[in-house]
Amino acid sequence: MPVANYEQYCQMLDKAAKGGYAFPAINVTSTSTANAAIKAFADMKTDGIIQVSTGGGKFASGQGVNDMAIGAISIAQHVHLVAEKYDICIALHTDHCHPEHVDSFMIPLIEETEKRRAAGLPNLFNSHMFDGSVLPLDENIKISKELLERCAKNEIILEVETGVVGGEEDGVNNEDTPADKLYTTPEEMVKMAKELLPIGRFMYAATFGNVHGVYKPGNVKLRPEILKQGQEAVEKELGKDARHWLVFHGGSGSELSEIHETLEYGVVKMNVDTDTQYAYTRPVVDHIMKNYDAVLKIEGEVGNKKFYDPRSWSKAAENSMTDRIIQSIKDLKSEGKSILL
Repeated sequence: MPVANYEQYCQMLDKAAKGGYAFPAINVTSTSTANAAIKAFADMKTDGIIQVSTGGGKFASGQGVNDMAIGAISIAQHVHLVAEKYDICIALHTDHCHPEHVDSFMIPLIEETEKRRAAGLPNLFNSHMFDGSVLPLDENIKISKELLERCAKNEIILEVETGVVGGEEDGVNNEDTPADKLYTTPEEMVKMAKELLPIGRFMYAATFGNVHGVYKPGNVKLRPEILKQGQEAVEKELGKDARHWLVFHGGSGSELSEIHETLEYGVVKMNVDTDTQYAYTRPVVDHIMKNYDAVLKIEGEVGNKKFYDPRSWSKAAENSMTDRIIQSIKDLKSEGKSILL
């Protein structure tokens, strides 16, 4: 099945909101990690979201290029090709574009989609995230509106954020963020709906104490009721149809009960990165440690090509990552939820 179109993507998110489940959005940095994600979705007969961050795009472009937009385009083109071989819908998204990267990351990707549409081709990406949470709210909204206007013209969904996700990801460190900034207010959620809904459909990463990375139990103070209170405020003032498509950032290491509670409040997408990074790397370490003499040419020996061939360990890495994504699919109750079934 080709990568989802706009109508299919909206249908995916609408059905998730009504059905009380969410799609894991898997950060990828290569064709290998993208393949692992697609296979997991296909194995569980569910649709899914694959996303590329600025750092992931930069890595994918190669160290000689170091261009975040080029790398994201490369991964997206690969997904477009491979997705056609599966009977599920895959949506493509870009993650956490901070204000300083809009001109070098998001705009070139929107321009690429505009070129494709002019040539009668499908969109490159289905959605992009603008993370203006570091800005004053009014400035965040101003830029979000400008970006959403351009996205809506091209049938692209914009993801926005207010509040700050704690922890560290992709070189951005929010570990010292004041506690009150980690919680989006009902007033902010109402204001975002008022300002953005007249322009086009969007996803909203409202924060409720979530953090990037994995922390020991008790170190993360999630308050999912923040989402409930915000959605109730939006519905009271603007009606049921104004309820947000919510996004859960920093989902790695969260308690299953907290994940399930957020599904009741309109979370339709949960970002998964830290856990899948570990899942991909763990079997590589295992392979190297168990086959040290075969992998390395030491003491005049020649090693064993079967063991140092990157395919020998990358297959294990992909399989492990696929298994971890399957766990996320089950945690988010989205198994068997493809709109094509």
